[in-house]
Amino acid sequence: MEYKNLYEKGKKQLCEAGIEEADLNARLLLEYVCGTDRNTLLAHGDREVSGKECSLYESCIAKRENHIPLQHITGEQEFMGLKFTVNENVLIPRQDTEILVEEVLRDLHDGMSILDMCTGSGCILLSLMHYSNDCEGTGVDISGKALQTAQENADRFSEHPAPVFLKSDLFEKVEGKYDIIVSNPPYIPTGVIPTLMKEVREYEPIGALDGKEDGLFFYREIVKQAGAHLNRGGKIFFEIGYDQAKEVSELLEDAGYREVEVVKDFAGLDRVVFGTYLPKA
Repeated sequence: MEYKNLYEKGKKQLCEAGIEEADLNARLLLEYVCGTDRNTLLAHGDREVSGKECSLYESCIAKRENHIPLQHITGEQEFMGLKFTVNENVLIPRQDTEILVEEVLRDLHDGMSILDMCTGSGCILLSLMHYSNDCEGTGVDISGKALQTAQENADRFSEHPAPVFLKSDLFEKVEGKYDIIVSNPPYIPTGVIPTLMKEVREYEPIGALDGKEDGLFFYREIVKQAGAHLNRGGKIFFEIGYDQAKEVSELLEDAGYREVEVVKDFAGLDRVVFGTYLPKA
């Protein structure tokens, strides 16, 4: 079958299954199967696709029809210009989280120490280490399977010094102090999770999504314990839900953080809260 015809067939199936951006998904899956790029559809749409590639593509389309995330089918997701391994054990890195990384980079200097709480795939920590020099990084997660994925990603990038990944219930096993703590914790209220897209609620790890009753549980716990692990003048950065800026900002201010600021994402929604740890002497 010709490349463009196979693409059209896949797009039609995904449209009928109600998949958002069916055309983009169909194209990306075809590129994944054939090892091609976006120009192939435009310039070489008449190229013949082998029977083996057709079968694999049809299998991928069938998975996507069932709302299995595209990234779980291809096994990777681009984030901050880097490709990360992803699977059912970690949240799929999202463009909104790049805002968090970019804000940290404004204050990150070479040789600093970074603690990434709820590290998941490691995309935040590894991006920060990749775009700086000689920073020491520790990624913490309660999920051993998530940490395995984070380590796989660390092995791909071979940052030096290499990051350390620690299985810990928040700060339970964390030692020492850091210049920066960054976290994208679970922040979706429990009652909202059933309303999420099927791709999210059924295929991404619930433990990385569920922020308990009001979505603020992990912010409270992290803020409560973070001061013991931050150097004076160090900073903490959070990704937040669009309606959580006021509450998270107040948590930081009440805990001795100063210069608390809120940063919006490209959609104009509150996305990041950060502050400087300056407790009263």
